[in-house]
Amino acid sequence: MKKLSLLFTIVFCTISVWSQNGIPMLGETAPSFTAETTNGKIKFPEDFGNNWKILFSHPKDFTPVCTSEILQLAKMQDEFDKLGVKIAIISVDELSSHNAWKNYMEEILLKSEGDTVIIHFPFIDDHNTRASNQYGMLHAWENETRDVRGVFIISPENKIQSISFYPNNIGRNLEEIKRVVMALQTSEKNQVLTPANWNYGDDVLLRYLPFSESDFSENPDLQSQYYKVGVNMWYKRVSTY
Repeated sequence: MKKLSLLFTIVFCTISVWSQNGIPMLGETAPSFTAETTNGKIKFPEDFGNNWKILFSHPKDFTPVCTSEILQLAKMQDEFDKLGVKIAIISVDELSSHNAWKNYMEEILLKSEGDTVIIHFPFIDDHNTRASNQYGMLHAWENETRDVRGVFIISPENKIQSISFYPNNIGRNLEEIKRVVMALQTSEKNQVLTPANWNYGDDVLLRYLPFSESDFSENPDLQSQYYKVGVNMWYKRVSTY
């Protein structure tokens, strides 16, 4: 019993320290900071208002993987706008580097797309690593002076909804990040769950059964809207939410 109590204490203390001084927990208020960006000074996340927000961190400007990610994000700006999502990019590089990198990528987009593509989202100067430390983005195993590839999805109420980290040699799947946003929005709006490999337009799971099983067996309308898999998985058809 003493060993069990000691183990519980160690785990509790570890989680407490991680929450207070490292990576913010799911459901917590997103850490707030003020910084200079390519769009001027901002206070994040407050200045993005009642929108969903995604904070992308990257290790260094002008590196190949980072550049490929930002180019793809720029091409998807309209898609994220339609979802009510505001994007911000952060690294420990200084503002002069961010501006040069942004201009460089807009030149690439002009040549590849045959049209002018303006990158509207801001690049945050975090050369003092203040925000990177607030979000736990400096990982000693990778590089203690450079951000890892982090993705923080934040609700309109500025609560952390999703956190993911990628090694610096692996690019992020931006379609998957968009899918997670759509799943979070669908779950919140309809008070449902999304099953494995869910994509927008797929059937969803119920949080709880809003009717009795006897009512279900006697009501054709309910049978057209819901169905059961196994013992406790109740699905709602996509056409009904």
